[in-house]
Amino acid sequence: MKAFVIDRYKGALALRDVADPMPGPGEVVVAIVAASVNPLDLKLRDGEFKAILPYRMPLILGHDLAGVVVAVGPGAQRFKAGDEVFARPDKGRIGAFAERIAIAETDLALKPASLGMSQAASLPLVALTAWQALVERAQVKPGQKVLIHAGSGGVGTVAIQLAKHLGASVATTVSADSIDLVRSLGADVVIDYRKEDFAKQLSGYDVVLNSLGPDVLEASLAVLKPGGRLISISGPPDPQFAREIGANWVVRQLLRLLSFNIRRRARKRGVDYSFLFMRADGAQLAGIAGLVDAGAIRPVIDRVFAFADTPAALDRVASGHVRGKVVISRDAAARRPTDGPSL
Repeated sequence: MKAFVIDRYKGALALRDVADPMPGPGEVVVAIVAASVNPLDLKLRDGEFKAILPYRMPLILGHDLAGVVVAVGPGAQRFKAGDEVFARPDKGRIGAFAERIAIAETDLALKPASLGMSQAASLPLVALTAWQALVERAQVKPGQKVLIHAGSGGVGTVAIQLAKHLGASVATTVSADSIDLVRSLGADVVIDYRKEDFAKQLSGYDVVLNSLGPDVLEASLAVLKPGGRLISISGPPDPQFAREIGANWVVRQLLRLLSFNIRRRARKRGVDYSFLFMRADGAQLAGIAGLVDAGAIRPVIDRVFAFADTPAALDRVASGHVRGKVVISRDAAARRPTDGPSL
């Protein structure tokens, strides 16, 4: 089959012929119709996580997919050939920039019936991130106040909608050209980060979901009330994450040091800090599919690229000017990039 691979960290994507995947016990093979690009793909390509998430080269990137089941391995019973599915493969089994993938059936869910393949492929990683942050970890309740940074990004667009579904009042930070977009998703308070200081405008928040840099992370402490939760998907990783990945002693101590300052400052303010690295979870994804079909969550697509243009799709994400998600499609109807996000 054809796949885009890197041969070394910081290397260019190359289109190669690679071996067709075979389903192992509890696995299925999915013919990938669409995939999407996440900042995580860029970070892995550049080796930012190689100390804690080492991969063998050559490596096929890609953390989101939608497609059709074409083969079922021994003991796999949840899906059959012909099922339309979507998934975020487990961190050890990524590889969606390819024609096919072997994936644990526990990572899969049936594709939302109301979405096409490109729309479905845009959701798994960002929707699971939002779910695990707001539902699983923060346990957001009606009437609470939630600040979601970078509300026009992949995670942000879904997190705003999920927080509103949970009954929260939602604030977000964006640039001026994304204000209308995030308001259409349900944001109650919108801060233009280029003109306004969110830390001076907001207070008494229960939860902050951060995907930006250390300055924004630290400033977010000021908007939280005692007992609030600061959840970051951009780091720094904390000791709990080290335990989750089974890190060795050296890595555990490194992560403890990296997160020491923010954990200390959070404790002084009576706030809980935690780092979230989302995990694959087909059951949660099935619940998200239900919310999509019920109209509570809708994907936001920045641009759709043809499979042959996968390197350009990564460049688009690397530009930092993406609203929603960048998608790669093998559908014959896939067109060259079009301007503007679509809902």
